Amino acid sequence: MSAVDFGAFVADLATRSGQAILPFFRAHHALEDKSAGGTFDPVTEADRAGEAVMRSLIRQHFPEHGLLGEEFGNENVEAEYVWVLDPIDGTRAFISGIPVWGTLIGLTRQGVPVYGMMHQPFSGERFSGDGREARYEGPGGPRRLRTRQVPGLASATLMTTSPHLFEGEEAEAFARVEAQVRLSRYGCDCYAYCMLASGHVDLVIESGLKPYDIVALIPIIEGAGGIVTSWDGGSAAGGGRVIAAASEALHQAALRLLAG
Repeated sequence: MSAVDFGAFVADLATRSGQAILPFFRAHHALEDKSAGGTFDPVTEADRAGEAVMRSLIRQHFPEHGLLGEEFGNENVEAEYVWVLDPIDGTRAFISGIPVWGTLIGLTRQGVPVYGMMHQPFSGERFSGDGREARYEGPGGPRRLRTRQVPGLASATLMTTSPHLFEGEEAEAFARVEAQVRLSRYGCDCYAYCMLASGHVDLVIESGLKPYDIVALIPIIEGAGGIVTSWDGGSAAGGGRVIAAASEALHQAALRLLAG
């Protein structure tokens, strides 16, 4: 496919999944807990409707591609190209009526994230990137995304979805970073990473992520000039403990603190 065709296809994925999801937002809908008695892990009809639409379109246009999704599992993940989908990243925010959730559409080639989009259909915002550049579309018009450059941790804003993501040594490691920054904020799930790419946040540190939580966000942040790795500096594409930073200097300073 040409670049224009690919862009149109991903835009259609975002539009069609958004149309499936939005009728459930701030409405009464069925809710299940996937945790089997553990930590509350909600899934809604909206999650399944959004992912089903995207899977159908991908199978129709790219039958040779693989699929990895939160709600319906894996298909042909040994393929050269694999789509990594999270229909609603931030389901807890979604069921609470707070518009900081988003649909994550990622594409890997031989396991490496090469394209990502975060679509927030309620606000009409789309953040996308291919690792070389990143763009925003939404209220106020389209623009390129760039991370901001702050002189050090003392000037930085740090985000995480929840401090309860961390236990034991992980909690101590996060606290070391948090103690050094100017401001820390909780919440926002995928939206925090997009605010980093947009130049409003400088660090995002999380743990316990799945591939579908992060793959789509990596090319957006890297395209905006940031860096995303695991806590040991390796690839973040497999999820787990992830750090995203606006600059190499901030990334290295935070990694040193995480390592103790």
